[in-house]
Amino acid sequence: MSWTVYLLVCGDGTFYCGCTNDLERRLKAHNAGKGAKYTRGRLPVRVVASKAVAGRGDALRLEAAIKRLPRDQKLDALT
Repeated sequence: MSWTVYLLVCGDGTFYCGCTNDLERRLKAHNAGKGAKYTRGRLPVRVVASKAVAGRGDALRLEAAIKRLPRDQKLDALT
């Protein structure tokens, strides 16, 4: 199963990083207010970068690494 690590830009300009095995479904959930608690009050959100990875473990490790980066380096990590 293919997993995707994604970076959203929220309505207030902040970034949110997550991972999923169905990016389209997850984006719809975020914008419906059913996604992460962080994004619920910062709608709308849009995908600014994403990267496919082999498995869930790889996706979680990459997500954690991106969350530790400074804001200006987050986009570069997924391109």
